[in-house]
Amino acid sequence: MNILVIGGGAREHAICKAVYRSKNNKLFCLMSNKNPGIEKICEVVSINKETDTNAVVYFAEKHDIDMALIGPEAPLQKGLSDILIKKGFSVCAPSKDAARIETDKEWMRNLLKKHKINGQLITECFIDSKKAIRFIEELHGDVAIKPIGLTGGKGVKVSGDHFNTMDEAEEYIQEILQNEIGGQAKVLIEEKAIGEEFTLQAFSDGIIILPLPLVQDHKRLKPGDEGPNTGGMGSYSSKDGLLPFVKKSDYEQSALILQHIVEALNKENCPYIGPIYGQFMLTNDGPKIIEINARFGDPEAMNVLPLINNDYITLCKSMLDKSLHQQKLDIKKLATVCKYIVPEGYGVKSMIGEKIDVDESLIEKSGSLLFYASVNKKDDHITTTSSRSLAIVGLADNISDAEKTCEEGLKAVKSDHIFIRHDIGRKALIEKRVTHMKKIRGM
Repeated sequence: MNILVIGGGAREHAICKAVYRSKNNKLFCLMSNKNPGIEKICEVVSINKETDTNAVVYFAEKHDIDMALIGPEAPLQKGLSDILIKKGFSVCAPSKDAARIETDKEWMRNLLKKHKINGQLITECFIDSKKAIRFIEELHGDVAIKPIGLTGGKGVKVSGDHFNTMDEAEEYIQEILQNEIGGQAKVLIEEKAIGEEFTLQAFSDGIIILPLPLVQDHKRLKPGDEGPNTGGMGSYSSKDGLLPFVKKSDYEQSALILQHIVEALNKENCPYIGPIYGQFMLTNDGPKIIEINARFGDPEAMNVLPLINNDYITLCKSMLDKSLHQQKLDIKKLATVCKYIVPEGYGVKSMIGEKIDVDESLIEKSGSLLFYASVNKKDDHITTTSSRSLAIVGLADNISDAEKTCEEGLKAVKSDHIFIRHDIGRKALIEKRVTHMKKIRGM
């Protein structure tokens, strides 16, 4: 089969590697940047905006594509799945309507309310800043402020973390409304959930889900969870598919919530096909829904996709054929630690065009995995863009050893102008999470 992957980040590099491991398939990719890792394993690549639907259709028709996989969220919001399907292509990704579970937070919250799905938070949407402030006062100031639409994982501000006063809250609300951050002059106010965040990714055929191992992402730029929010500085997963602070019953509850969301989407006549993930906050009252995303996570995809022994395209076919119930996931029993290498200044003002030397053979010898993200390739070296550059993933029998393997891989990347959050996956930070969760649960 001729398989087209749309997107050129580290998540898409992980997807491409999964496709490449499948049998009897040729890999094609359309991406906005020249990802050297993807380029190496593809038959043909096209450099175009992933949201340029005409360019995607032209490329798919030219290369007789049998199945398309869409990595990022922006093309989903644009309706790329629907357009390709109308042109006769198989697409293992959600429709524009189903993707509203991510692209329209107000619609998502209304869906949860309508179908009485567990794990909800108190939320309201506003177009008036004064009414929004009154609602925040009703919640005693303990809230999260979110744009309605897509912001690349960087639009959320939480009381106590990103702002402390009503004036600061109103200032951010006004910024969202006036600048239409997320695409609308509307803001979502949500009660602040107290606990520890985790990600559950799954495959969906519109009827059932097959859940994958849990991952914990780290959004804050600096060690100790300091600094601004980013697209994600790294993540880790455990050998048992849980996390050190998550019980099996918590996993089962969150998987059931995702299952009920897929059922609700089916009832709304927009069946969900493809990877889906839930960002949950584990609280004293169980998992609470922070957001639902219509794709794999980034960086979380790099933690789970290398662990899947199943033929990836067979899984995609099962999602399209609504036959996931016939599949059983075969997951390697390994822990993983992923750390992103980002340009100096990332999260504030990235240093662009700086050279990065990557010794791929040394990374391979270390036992870690390399995933290229947003870089430019020039001659025999790569340079930074404004976004994350590349990720290294360590795999081992436990998190500690996986972290050490990841660090060995990181040594093979050299530059005078890069930044890495080294504390991800280390014992002190994980113990901090465990202690926090025990305190919340009164243990």
